[in-house]
Amino acid sequence: MKRQENKACGADIHKRFLMACILSRDGSKVLNRFDMTVEGVLCFASWLKDNNCKKVAVESTGNYWHLVYQVLDDEFEFILGNAFKTRRHSGAKTDKRDAEWLAELCLNNQIEPSMILPKEDRELRALTRARKGYVDFRSKLKARTIQELEACTIKLASELSDVFGKSGRHVLQGLVDGRSADVIVESIPSKKVKKNKEMIKQAIIAGLSPISIFLIKSHIQMIDEVDKKLVQLDAQISRLLKARKRDVEIAMSIPGIGFVSAAAILSEIGDYRNFASGKKLAAFSGLDPSVYESAGKRYNGKITKMGSKYLRRMIIECAHALSRTKAKTQLKRFFLRIMARRGKNIATVALARKMLVVLHHLLINQEMYKDDGLAKPKNVKVSFSEES
Repeated sequence: MKRQENKACGADIHKRFLMACILSRDGSKVLNRFDMTVEGVLCFASWLKDNNCKKVAVESTGNYWHLVYQVLDDEFEFILGNAFKTRRHSGAKTDKRDAEWLAELCLNNQIEPSMILPKEDRELRALTRARKGYVDFRSKLKARTIQELEACTIKLASELSDVFGKSGRHVLQGLVDGRSADVIVESIPSKKVKKNKEMIKQAIIAGLSPISIFLIKSHIQMIDEVDKKLVQLDAQISRLLKARKRDVEIAMSIPGIGFVSAAAILSEIGDYRNFASGKKLAAFSGLDPSVYESAGKRYNGKITKMGSKYLRRMIIECAHALSRTKAKTQLKRFFLRIMARRGKNIATVALARKMLVVLHHLLINQEMYKDDGLAKPKNVKVSFSEES
C-alpha cells in the first residue's frame, strides 16, 4: 500500500502560466497561479513549502513540465501523469477544475506515474528524435523535387531507382545548369546506368523552366545542408552511446537493426531494467493488442498505440527490413506464418512486437542474438572514433 498523504498538489501547466491547487484530506483547497518562468516556478516551490505540501502531480503536456521537474525534483515527490489517463470526462473544463482534479487523483494515489529518464538519456532521446525530424524533412524535400520534375514532364524517377544517388544527382545538376540531354547522358558516371541512356534521354529531353530550376536548386541545397546536420547529429549520438557500446552491439545483432535504429530504440527505452518483461516493453511501445471481454468471451483487437510512437515507428521499420531478408531465421519464419493467416501488415506489426520482446531478453542477459537460420552469426563490433 502506498503511503497516504494529507495534502497533494495538482498543477495544470500551460505555456505562459500554471494553475496549482493544494487539496487536503479535510476537503479544504488552496488555489494559486504562477508564471512559467524560472522565477515563477521558484515561487511555486516556496508556496508548496509554506503550505507543507510535498507531493505534486502534473500532466505530461509537451515539454512544459521539464522546468517544473528540474526545480521540484530534489525536494518534492514529483508525479508525471499521462494526459490521456488523467483527463476528466464530464463537467465544464477550466484551468482551476483541471488543477483540482489532478490534486484529487494525486491525493488518492490514482495516477500511474510515467517514466522520467535521467538527463543523459533525455539528451540522447532529444538527439535521435531531432535526427528523425531532419530525415523526415529531407524526405519531403526529395518528394517536392520529384514533383517539380514531374510538373515539367521529366520522368526521371521512372528510369532511375534513386534520383538522389550518384547518377541521379549528376543528371539533376546537369538539368539545373542548363546542359543538353545529350551532354548529360554521355557524362553519366555509372556504366550500369549508362546502358539505359536512351531511356534517360527521353525522360529528361523536355528540360526545365527558370522557375523550376530555381526551386529544384533550392531543394538540392537544403538537402545538402540537412545531410551535413545529420553527420553532426550522428557524431553527437555516437558520443553519448559510448557508455552503452555493449547494448548497441546486442541490438545490432538482431537482423534488421542497424546502428541508427539501435540508437533510436535504446534512447526511447532508456534503462531496460525498468521493464519487468519483454511484454511490458511491448506494451510501453503501444504494440500490445487491445482486449475486449464480454459474456466470458475475450477478443483481441487492434494494437493500443498507447505508448512511445517513436519507438513503435522505429521497431516497425526494423521489422519491415527483417521481413525482406533472405535468411530463414526464426523471426522470418514467424513473420511468414502470421502473414499466411493474417496478411502482411498484421504480420509486420506482430514481428515488431516479437523483436522488442527478444531484444529485452538479450539486453537483460547481455547476450548476442543467435539463430540457426543465419549462415553465420551477425558479427557486430561498434567502434566510436575519438571525434564522436
